[in-house]
Amino acid sequence: MTAIITRNNDPKSVGTKGSQTYLYSWSTTNGVRPTILLELLEATYYLNKVDISKKIQKEKWYLEHNANGKIPTLAWIEADGSITYVNESAAILLFLAEKLDKKNEFSFKIGSLEYYEDIEWLFFVLSGLGPNKSNWKYFSTLPVKNDSAIKKYRDELLRNLGVVNTRLQRNGTGYLVGKHIGLADIALYPWIRKEQLPGLEKEIEQFPYVKKWIKSFDDNANVQKGYSVFKQ
Repeated sequence: MTAIITRNNDPKSVGTKGSQTYLYSWSTTNGVRPTILLELLEATYYLNKVDISKKIQKEKWYLEHNANGKIPTLAWIEADGSITYVNESAAILLFLAEKLDKKNEFSFKIGSLEYYEDIEWLFFVLSGLGPNKSNWKYFSTLPVKNDSAIKKYRDELLRNLGVVNTRLQRNGTGYLVGKHIGLADIALYPWIRKEQLPGLEKEIEQFPYVKKWIKSFDDNANVQKGYSVFKQ
């Protein structure tokens, strides 16, 4: 683990020993995106676990840095003590990649074709697959079922998975972009790992490239540390 668990809500409590990464987050599909990247980078960072079931993210001190009252929030501490707050998981991924991934091991050189392709697929996850999967889950778990809504979002989710399958097949490297894990991969995985798609086991079989891709992330020890860090 590269995370230092803290319960002090003030990021200045970590002191100024060069630039510091301080993350407020929880083990949700969006909340694990930054921790997955940080664990892949094997970066040292401070993690403040914001238990959303207790509505901590709606408390006044948190809303001062994230008016939307959501997780995650990043506090980037400069050596001079100044702090930059970044909200929204994808924005945090882009910020951390620029600050910490200097060798572009899990991102791509800014301005390159792969950089823009990664952003394209990142936005696909954010605006397409993610919302459709979320709506399918929401309508599927309501006490009173709306069959037409369930079918609509289920069909669209499966269509999106087909798009991902085609992309993985065409790219031919096992990743959405380039020859290594990128930010789009990191953003996508939490949404379609096995426990996120209950009842769709049979349907997944028609997407062999997606199935293989999911397994590669399941088997990646550092990716899984992005989840287990919340159990510390």
